[in-house]
Amino acid sequence: MASQTAPVAVSDQIKTRAYQVKGGRPLKGEVVLSGAKNAATKQLVAAILADEPVILHNIPMIGDVSATIEMLQGLGVGVTVEGHTVTIDPRTLKTSQVSEALSRKNRIPILLMGPLIHRFGEASIPALGGCKIGPRPVDIHLAGLEKMGAEITEGEGYYKAKCKKLKAAMIELRFPSVMATETLILAAVKAKGTTVITNAAVEPEILDTAKLLQSMGAIINLETNRTWVIQGVEKLTGAEHSVIPDRIEAASFGIAAALTKGSIFVRHARQDDLLSFLNAIRRVGVPFKVESEGILFGCNDEYNPIVLETDTHPGFMTDWQQPFVMLLTQAKGVSIVHETIFEDRFGYTESLVKMGANIQLHSDCLGSKECRFKHQNFLHSCIISGPTPLKAAEICIPDLRAGFSYLLAALMADGESRVTGVELIERGYEDIINKLQKLGADIKTE
Repeated sequence: MASQTAPVAVSDQIKTRAYQVKGGRPLKGEVVLSGAKNAATKQLVAAILADEPVILHNIPMIGDVSATIEMLQGLGVGVTVEGHTVTIDPRTLKTSQVSEALSRKNRIPILLMGPLIHRFGEASIPALGGCKIGPRPVDIHLAGLEKMGAEITEGEGYYKAKCKKLKAAMIELRFPSVMATETLILAAVKAKGTTVITNAAVEPEILDTAKLLQSMGAIINLETNRTWVIQGVEKLTGAEHSVIPDRIEAASFGIAAALTKGSIFVRHARQDDLLSFLNAIRRVGVPFKVESEGILFGCNDEYNPIVLETDTHPGFMTDWQQPFVMLLTQAKGVSIVHETIFEDRFGYTESLVKMGANIQLHSDCLGSKECRFKHQNFLHSCIISGPTPLKAAEICIPDLRAGFSYLLAALMADGESRVTGVELIERGYEDIINKLQKLGADIKTE
């Protein structure tokens, strides 16, 4: 495999760029899904647990992947990139200290705690970056590592951990956090004894990472009631693995077809990963057809309002919420969306209101159940009245998933919109401009 340096971080390339979008054109054709960001970045880290090279296929060339690769290279890890295949050689790993300069672009550094402790008996990571969608504390991660024997110290802007040998533990998460589950799995696969993690996350991306770890020699099993059981092993070997398709991208393009009055075949979209999403859009009235190679999404003249709550898998994914709110702005009647995963994920709606959407935010739990944000004054429920026409505007993307919602708004709006902050959307959507243009969008980079 030819060697080349990792791609330059997208966020460093396009800080001064913007998109010009003319609305009103239906999106029609086929789009091929990229590999799942939320699996690829985690698996790049998991690979350094091995004592031989690990080959990962279907890696999306996006900003978060670039940032993760840069961070690993900063630790001395060998990285070879060829197309969408990345080879990680952990044998050259040389330091337990994660560079602050290379780690503030996402929340991946916390996953390095376990692998670095296994290699060096210690780890030091800076405070985390990522999207502005709430505090997202790491106390669940750190508490689990402490149960496994790590001594954690917190300083100004960093976390440090020491442990001669991590040991197995019985860990019950207070909330099924995706990244906390992943952090503890990566720590447990080489810990002494059998670790049991209960009330854990079970997202498809975690299952995919578990498959990689099993291929590397881990003994890992998902049991009933959100329970992971991991029997620690002394060593992990090299392996070859292909990342699953991105279910967030699949949902995004499905909604794009519905909102632009188009028809999009999303190649490699997997029904198993999209069950709750497909149920929700069927209730709204969006037609779709599951085929052997993907899912065909269409449109209707009128859509139905619904009540929707985000939840941990297998519930409705929080990362589907933002484009789905856009869909509900075009439903006839009043819809409610109750966000139960992140307390501050509706901030993006302010710009949508300026474009003509009728959206109100509330701190009450307006769904069918109360959530952990009750009585905490977080605006985590959303009332949408529609349908409402949208007018073009200049809008700035506040976070990754809101970014696609803003593109949807611009693609629907009457007139030409200017979208800034595009470095955030390109953190998670590969080749987004080209994909939209092939579907017929009038969009270009400024």
